[in-house]
Amino acid sequence: MRLCGCDNLPHNNMPLTKNLLNPSLQEEKRKHKKKRLVQSSDSYFMDKKHPQCYKITTICSHAQTVLCVGRSTVLCQPTGGKARLR
Repeated sequence: MRLCGCDNLPHNNMPLTKNLLNPSLQEEKRKHKKKRLVQSSDSYFMDKKHPQCYKITTICSHAQTVLCVGRSTVLCQPTGGKARLR
């Protein structure tokens, strides 16, 4: 560690170059979905099977309230982000 003459703050020997074409996986996950190297959404689809009528419903991860087709019971509730499965 060396001291700079102008403000006497220590300087770390950090690399000044960064590989922009091959970012690490952790670095890409932290970025906003529009600022990634390849834009992709954070949402996904999943199949939820009702435990009593065994009908399968496809639900988006950020969905609003979803009802079962067979029994009209609630399968997921919104939480302000990702939906909570029941």
